[in-house]
Amino acid sequence: YIDIYYVHRPDYSTPIETTLRALDDLVRQGKVRHIACSNFRAFQLGKALWTSDVRNLVRFDAIQPPYNLLTRDIEYELLPLCTDECLGVCVYNPLAGGLLSGKHDPSKPPAAGTRFANESMGKMYYDRYWNESNFAAVAQVKAIAAEHGRDMAQMSLAWVLANPTVTSVIIGATSPKHVEQNIAAASLTLSEDELAKCDEVWRNLRPLRFFYGR
Repeated sequence: YIDIYYVHRPDYSTPIETTLRALDDLVRQGKVRHIACSNFRAFQLGKALWTSDVRNLVRFDAIQPPYNLLTRDIEYELLPLCTDECLGVCVYNPLAGGLLSGKHDPSKPPAAGTRFANESMGKMYYDRYWNESNFAAVAQVKAIAAEHGRDMAQMSLAWVLANPTVTSVIIGATSPKHVEQNIAAASLTLSEDELAKCDEVWRNLRPLRFFYGR
């Protein structure tokens, strides 16, 4: 059986009830234990959960969204929904494709062997993260890490894990050393000063503006 079966992204050509009924069949047949989704917006997840409730179908137990110091939009609606509905949150891109490792130079092309130079997915990562405003934010994060004697990548991962709604972090590694370095982030506890300065990085990226709701 499959422990967790993820719907990778919303299927705009298929009603969500149809998808959920197919997943419900798999769970009832014992082939899948839990279902989850990835890249769903808050309204799409909410609609899916409502459909499961009113149709007596299996519910999504977790969601896999992008989340890092440069990408925090899920905090507005998706994370509060997950908290309220008790969904697990397994985030991807916690280091923004490696940008938050601090190893990339914006004045040079992406280095070989990195996600940004990958033949199949490099353009996607480049379009997603490689821009002037993000590199300015990375410089701020690097300064915060240096001020507090932190490894930049570990601090960035620890920041993600500090969010109580986050269940797990999906990390990529190209060597055992990277794995060991990333795992060490789980034992870090960031100070209030560090967290406040990380919030300032986001405010510079996304200036405060009117946002409805409380």
